[in-house]
Amino acid sequence: MTIAPAETTIDSRVLKGVDTLFDDYAQLRTADTLLVIYTPDCREQASLLVLAARDRGVATTALGMAPVEDPGFQERLKAVLPSRESLTGRLVIITIERDTMSHAHVLRHEVNAYGDQVLPIRIINGSWDFFRLALGPTPAELSAINAGLLHRFLDAKHLAVTTTSGSELEITLDNDRYRWLSNRGIWRPGSFVILPAGEVATYPASVSGRLVADGAFNVNKAVQLDARLGENPLTVELKNSDVVSYTCADKKISTLFSRCIQIEHGNHIGELGFGTNIGIDDFIGMNSHINERHPGVHIGFGQHGQLLDVVDYITDIHIDLITRDATIHIDGDPIPLTSDSLTPSLLPHPSNVSDEDIDGDCCGARTPHE
Repeated sequence: MTIAPAETTIDSRVLKGVDTLFDDYAQLRTADTLLVIYTPDCREQASLLVLAARDRGVATTALGMAPVEDPGFQERLKAVLPSRESLTGRLVIITIERDTMSHAHVLRHEVNAYGDQVLPIRIINGSWDFFRLALGPTPAELSAINAGLLHRFLDAKHLAVTTTSGSELEITLDNDRYRWLSNRGIWRPGSFVILPAGEVATYPASVSGRLVADGAFNVNKAVQLDARLGENPLTVELKNSDVVSYTCADKKISTLFSRCIQIEHGNHIGELGFGTNIGIDDFIGMNSHINERHPGVHIGFGQHGQLLDVVDYITDIHIDLITRDATIHIDGDPIPLTSDSLTPSLLPHPSNVSDEDIDGDCCGARTPHE
């Protein structure tokens, strides 16, 4: 049963985000069949998607699921999936969850039967803010923005990064060893589209200096804290990619960071990332990837995104500290990273950069040291 979302929470930016999701990310057509799979905390947002798709004349079904653990999910999913022979277009699957991406192995098993006739989109941090902020630019625009930065980064060995809040970072890259990842919302056959999109990231060979995170944090655990750091920035002193010291006026945030870096490998930088989603012009209280895609630099402590034969450790913690802005200096040439300064490039997206494709479950299962 579908319940219409509360009208007071929907504004023109939310509706525009729905249109961008359908028109540009899913490229939804009337011949397609849409399946919206949602967790209870995203029921209103799923309802809006169902109503909007049916208003377009698209055959649409909704399916509820429990996050993380749902023993009956696979059977319920099989019951609503159309046969491949009955499809007149593509099968578009949109999963929407707030803090998790669940049941990846079940989804992977079922969608494989459809070959290139299926487009699976997985949304984490499903909320009105997701539609309002994260769906501003199209995948083509994000791909072009990412391409411009990546062409500069791939030729660089050293970066200096500064922020208006006082960050001063000296960064060494090893692009022959460590791969760059590009999250841009572009679908590739056999892959999931992961949203929100808008980021390029790598594993830095070394980072030293001072990070003043005045934007937000994003941790891969369920936390009940306001993620925004604007009023209480978290300052971290770094040497050779390890935390030397840190300060934060907010005791709860300081305790959270302390617990994260006490976990094995949590004290080490596993990610150097740059947000590129120019639609995200503010930070939100939710612990979210939305904040991570905000233009600026973010340093991720703990787990990395490299292959294990390149960086040979695994840890179950990853916490990103995100700045409100950044300026990247490459050979004396400053590149500002703000919502106003980032523009699409005419250069092609580099073929030797990996697209981010989370093929497993993600995030929000428990708090560190719970």
